[in-house]
Amino acid sequence: MYLGIDLGTSAVKVLLLDGQQNIIDSASSALDVERPHPGWSEQDPASWIAASSNALRELKSLHSEQFGKVRAIGLSGQMHGATLLDAGDNVLRPCMLWNDTRSFKEAAALDARPEFRALTGNIVFPGFTAPKLIWVQQNEPEIFARVAKVLLPKDYLRFWLTGEYLSDPSDASGTSWFDVGKRQWSSELLEHCEMNLSQMPEIIEGNQVAGRLRDEIAEEFGLPKNIIVAAGGGDNAASAIGMGIVDKGSAFLSLGTSGVLFAANDEYLPNAASAVHAFCHALPDKWHQMGVILSATDALNWYARIAGQSPNELTAELGNSLVAPGEVMFLPYLSGERTPHNDATIRGAFTGLSHLDERKDLTRAVLEGVGFAFRDCVQALAEAGTKIERVTAIGGGSNSSYWLKAISTILNMPVDLPASGDYGAAFGAARLAIMAADNVPPGEICLPPEIEATIEPDRSLLSAFDDAYLKYKSLYPALKA
Repeated sequence: MYLGIDLGTSAVKVLLLDGQQNIIDSASSALDVERPHPGWSEQDPASWIAASSNALRELKSLHSEQFGKVRAIGLSGQMHGATLLDAGDNVLRPCMLWNDTRSFKEAAALDARPEFRALTGNIVFPGFTAPKLIWVQQNEPEIFARVAKVLLPKDYLRFWLTGEYLSDPSDASGTSWFDVGKRQWSSELLEHCEMNLSQMPEIIEGNQVAGRLRDEIAEEFGLPKNIIVAAGGGDNAASAIGMGIVDKGSAFLSLGTSGVLFAANDEYLPNAASAVHAFCHALPDKWHQMGVILSATDALNWYARIAGQSPNELTAELGNSLVAPGEVMFLPYLSGERTPHNDATIRGAFTGLSHLDERKDLTRAVLEGVGFAFRDCVQALAEAGTKIERVTAIGGGSNSSYWLKAISTILNMPVDLPASGDYGAAFGAARLAIMAADNVPPGEICLPPEIEATIEPDRSLLSAFDDAYLKYKSLYPALKA
């Protein structure tokens, strides 16, 4: 038996897996986010331990015999959070999360230094870890002076489980202190933040052993003593492990609140100028790129509130047959945009409205606008040397067949829909635990899910969507002006 623990923003999920990768069961425990000021987003690390304990106890109560057979635990979690410990391992302040934007000025100042993009391969975004420490230095100097260790969220859970300060390359890639090409901390970048290597956890590859379970934790949850804890990975990398997206050419498209286009690579291929994330993958000698659009299903949910209908009712009105784009266009920049513009101040728009338009014309424009934003991501990754020829679709938006047909045609590539199942970050973390415990090569473990359906582009509409995409691209500079 193997456990995968995923520390999300809204919940901790613990998943129990057997040696044949069958999911025995899972349990979740909710987390709250504190927002004491505009732009702030924090959690108390003690709440992560409490939620993890609750989920572990729930699973143990149902599967105590299987818990006694667990060989290893894998970890995944929300990235970029700054968990600050003093020399006595006390937490110095609430953890500033990935979506905390208070350090936007500090991020811009670091990003203006060319060595940050040169070594990390990424823009220094406000949500990343390094600018948060600059903010603490400037606003809470007495806390900054006591910082002995900075741990990412999942690595604080590891510290609780094992007593070790360890991390992995995929999670460390999102700190702005990590040399992503060399897969190691950069002393130079740390020095720019008046930090040093002694304050960082040691780096171990995601499928390797990174600590062993402390006896008191084993006794509390009925687990065998001294079992392995794998290094694990950041949430998107762990999700990719769960979906078998590990080799060059494989990619997934997540139609969630935000949209993510994730492509696995055999080499390091940065393109910071187009706001592409280039991070280490959770396996040795593997990297990945991500294009991110900030409002995907969020855009449809926003429009549904205004239209007074549920998102499902709106998409059902469109039927199943894809039609050519109309005159109405939608730019989904409701909270700014990440890839390819890195523009926090741009806002969304409907254009081309007329007396003839009905509700379904606007619904269709919203779905198409998100699809065109994904095409921007595909082009940004192509500029960095990654050619994507098909994607696997996940996330709530993938339940709309019309949306998937539109995306397939806009991108001119097949979109695979996996059979129902749990291929998320907790499953990927458990897979990393299997590899660490049994020294099994990734190719034997990281198999893709069974595909239930494949949506092919509508060849008769390719040119119409190409023309509409050119019009869509022309609208950003007009809006910006």
